Amino acid sequence: MPDRVIELEAGAVALGGRPILRHVDLTVSAGEFVALMGANGSGKSTLVRALTGLHPLATGSLRLFGTPLHDFHDWQRVGFVPQRGGATSGVPASVWEVVASGRLTRRRLLRPMSRADRAAVSAALEVVGLADRSRDGVSTLSGGQQQRVLIARALAGEPELFFLDEPTAGVDLPNQEVLADTLSTLSGRGATIVLVAHELGPLAPLIDRAVVMRDGRIAYDGPPLAHDQVHHPDLAMIHVDALAHGHHHPEPERHDHAPHIASPLEGRP
Repeated sequence: MPDRVIELEAGAVALGGRPILRHVDLTVSAGEFVALMGANGSGKSTLVRALTGLHPLATGSLRLFGTPLHDFHDWQRVGFVPQRGGATSGVPASVWEVVASGRLTRRRLLRPMSRADRAAVSAALEVVGLADRSRDGVSTLSGGQQQRVLIARALAGEPELFFLDEPTAGVDLPNQEVLADTLSTLSGRGATIVLVAHELGPLAPLIDRAVVMRDGRIAYDGPPLAHDQVHHPDLAMIHVDALAHGHHHPEPERHDHAPHIASPLEGRP
């Protein structure tokens, strides 16, 4: 059985005294590409923030890479890609500078960048197809290109586990296709990916498993769904039908190498 990268049991989150997540159980194995779906307000983004430690659990337990969250310190193994609103945060910066900030998890504060740091940044920019824009200001890029900058920033830290929060929201089709190519490359090299999405678009063929949130709970966890199925009023029947036809969500493909930190940034195959 593949190693479990995420293990959440009976997780609950309350914000401002209001329950957002209720008794959520979720396990993600190494190498899986999981789409976390649902309508706006269903709790999917809150769940991702709970899984990354950004929102504390009110109840329940979380383990990352087999370690309880309160004992987990290997945050360089985890990459988080927010929605592109965080690409510039109003501060003038070049593409290179934003991506280079992703190396902070792997070097001491104020320490100059090493040759390995620069190589990781360059490789990340190559993966997302922005090597030729490295000296441009992030604010001069399109929304889709800014999203690719955020992915490159996460890549530069060479993580094994990626969380992406609505990376295709408001992004045009050509940039969605580039994002799909990028994530296909990472998935093929053994990375574990949890993707928050309202619609999948070009990312649909990459998904191993869909998890659908409704009212702060998991309403469906199984084989990938079409967009109309995600919003079907009776997801339980869809799940039963999938099981009846033998459509169990597959074990992730085993790779010849473990998804170690360097693999996502090595040269293109």
